[in-house]
Amino acid sequence: MARNPVQVLSKYNAQFGDTFRLYLGGLKEVTITIDPAVIQHVLKTNADNYHKSDIQVKRMGHFLGKGLLTTHGEPWKTQRRLIQKGFDRRQMDALSVIMHDSLNDSMRTFERQISAGPVDIYPQLMKMTFAMVARSLFGAKLADEDIESVSNTICTVQEFIVRQTLQPYLNPWFAVSGELRKHEEMRASADAVLMRYIKQRRSGEPGSDLLQTMMDARYSDGEGMSDELVLSESMQLLVAGHETSSNGLSWLLYLFSTHPECLERVRQEFDAVMGNAPLNPMDMMKLEYTTQVIQEGLRLYPPFWMIDREAIADDRVGDVEIPAGSTVIVYVYGAHHAPRYWENPESFDPERFTPANKKLHTPFTHLPFGGGPRVCIGNHYAMLQILMILSELLRKYDFELLPGQTIEARPMVILRPRYGIRMRFTEAAPRDLIQAEVQSPAVAQ
Repeated sequence: MARNPVQVLSKYNAQFGDTFRLYLGGLKEVTITIDPAVIQHVLKTNADNYHKSDIQVKRMGHFLGKGLLTTHGEPWKTQRRLIQKGFDRRQMDALSVIMHDSLNDSMRTFERQISAGPVDIYPQLMKMTFAMVARSLFGAKLADEDIESVSNTICTVQEFIVRQTLQPYLNPWFAVSGELRKHEEMRASADAVLMRYIKQRRSGEPGSDLLQTMMDARYSDGEGMSDELVLSESMQLLVAGHETSSNGLSWLLYLFSTHPECLERVRQEFDAVMGNAPLNPMDMMKLEYTTQVIQEGLRLYPPFWMIDREAIADDRVGDVEIPAGSTVIVYVYGAHHAPRYWENPESFDPERFTPANKKLHTPFTHLPFGGGPRVCIGNHYAMLQILMILSELLRKYDFELLPGQTIEARPMVILRPRYGIRMRFTEAAPRDLIQAEVQSPAVAQ
């Protein structure tokens, strides 16, 4: 189970049905489901009876503080309403300028990396998306060295939280050996970096970023968020906001490299909608086929492969009894790959997500950003980010997988590539030349 829970849970689904129960470690009762009726009940219909697990709230809360990822009830609802304003259409237009500037900087770094030879695209895209999210939060003046410092801290602390979760018997040793303290000090150092920007903004000129949205937000009593709460929310948005996109982008580039006809169709759509211009938020609705490709990529490789909740009170969904205190795991990967809900589920088929076909989908069988009231607050931002980065990479470069490598998903907190995805990038031929060749093929003499 520890090495590949996806493989084990999918086998159990095939053997025991859409919903089954087991005891983790022989002690903790867990209900695991891909049944859309149960999923909808837990995530939406009766969501107030299901809180995030202690693992998320306590382990993540210890390092990230109290915020959207680690609170429940009215405090969560209040924060959600305030922060949601940072992702409305007007604010997204403002953020897109910051996002483009960040992407231009990242592309210069990326160009230097690929000119030296093949690269593992996962860490490259991680750096790209982290810088974009960080500058969307703290503005264009966020220094490169501070971005790198905070990014390294978040990645290291996340790995440590995974170890705490998967090997809980080591937690006493982590405490006495200094491992816990070392990671707490790393977090404190990153907090100090971000707090410096928060203090500077309080006493300086306002910005057009998410930090300003949080500072301007007011509760019903007229008070605003404290600097400490702004810091916690900022750190949690950084954690949640970058790896989802970089993970999705990595798998999409892999899928493009194995489906060249799909890649060409996306490039043609970019040409028709954008020409040589950069993407803006108004273009998103016009990129219908590209959006279908992204949705299918996120079906095959959902960033969050499972969602866990704990039942507050006894509950029942149809024939499924859920005792108070037990855990429910919404097995997202299993729902995305279930033959009952998807024809040929292991195949890559963007046509599943045409407007006509989407109407035929069973609700709560496609959950790349979760579902219900706790659906990812930045899902529209993530889609804009993915489209923006794809529009640059796919128009500038041709790319191919290096032969001889094993491409396999590793289900950690995120469904990462286990061994990376190594690719070679070369400058793409000008699109107008390609179009001319397609439209005016040479005639044999």
